Amino acid sequence: MSRLDELITELCSDGVEFKTLGELSLLVTKQTGFDYSNHIKSRLVMEQIPNSVPYIQTKFFTGKRFDYNTDYYVPYDVVDKFPKITLDEKCLLFSIVGASIGNVGLFPGDVKCFLGGAICVAKIKPEYNVDYLYYCIESSHVQYQIKRKIKGAGQATVTVEDIRNFTVPFPPLEVQREIVRILDNFTELTAELTAELTAELTARKQQYEYYCHSLFENANGIKMVTLDQISENCDSQRKPVTSGNRELGDIPYYGASGIVDYVKDYIFDGDYLLISEDGANLLARSTPIAFSISGKTWVNNHAHVLRFDEYATRRYVEMYLNSIDLSYYITGAAQPKLNQKNLNKIEIPLPDLEEQKRIIGILDKLFDMCNSMFSGLPAEIEARQKQYEYYRDKLLTFKPLS
Repeated sequence: MSRLDELITELCSDGVEFKTLGELSLLVTKQTGFDYSNHIKSRLVMEQIPNSVPYIQTKFFTGKRFDYNTDYYVPYDVVDKFPKITLDEKCLLFSIVGASIGNVGLFPGDVKCFLGGAICVAKIKPEYNVDYLYYCIESSHVQYQIKRKIKGAGQATVTVEDIRNFTVPFPPLEVQREIVRILDNFTELTAELTAELTAELTARKQQYEYYCHSLFENANGIKMVTLDQISENCDSQRKPVTSGNRELGDIPYYGASGIVDYVKDYIFDGDYLLISEDGANLLARSTPIAFSISGKTWVNNHAHVLRFDEYATRRYVEMYLNSIDLSYYITGAAQPKLNQKNLNKIEIPLPDLEEQKRIIGILDKLFDMCNSMFSGLPAEIEARQKQYEYYRDKLLTFKPLS
């Protein structure tokens, strides 16, 4: 029998009392009776200067390890003017508006910070365990209560009164402390393992990128060519179809980053290289911007369509484009775009056909070796997170006191 089991058997074998957050804490929002939002925004600075404090938003709620890597800082004269929204003690922070509703942060209180965004502060009464309550609010039990209370479609909101009425299991303090100890250890181990797996994934990606650049730069007999010299542009054959007008079928319908839908008809039949024409992924590069398609397909006007005479050349160009920085050729910040004129300016260091085949053979093997890790490590990280969530919810499940 574990220490926790012993404590539960000794102190609360008949169940535990459930209390509301309103009983356990003082809930405060940033409302001060004065609209200071424009004043704040005009005074924010993008680097920490003397006499300034971090500006905290809901995106910094990164679990028990609170993230101070803020984008903005607030000068002291603003802080002094609005002291009610300055944090300097250990407390819980709730996101109460928008897509981040339900996110919770444990503010450690080791530095002074200024509260921004739609945040509710729960200042836990001194006689209660704030770490235990953090885990409770993060649990599925309270998150379910939060989801049930969300109001509004355009701008989803949870009220402070709703938060005040959320209930949590409240066992004796000895039990709370033991649960916190267990979950702290579990969180620490999970964080360490996640950091190791993430570092390994990053290293393997860097290794793959290094070999790509090395092979392309040191290929034999390189001749610099542009895409319009070695491929046929088929953009004029593209045809966008709105989702409401598509006939459902089994033929892939492609957009800028891959398959968008499946339709009944096709406009291309063969082997082509698609290159993203617009969209945020042109800069983010979270998915390849160049990818091959084969067989019967439909392509909308968000991807360039190129046809090559040789498979090796198409695959070589695909690998090369995905390995280089194309930001020089991309226009627009809010709506990034790689137009056809700039596409045709991209220079490709193209060796002869045999050398192309040699290089893609090496890179295909290397990609196959790395791909299992590229897919396996994120899956392992996700599995660790789910394991943590399962044990957290299990530890925080109590029968009500009868």
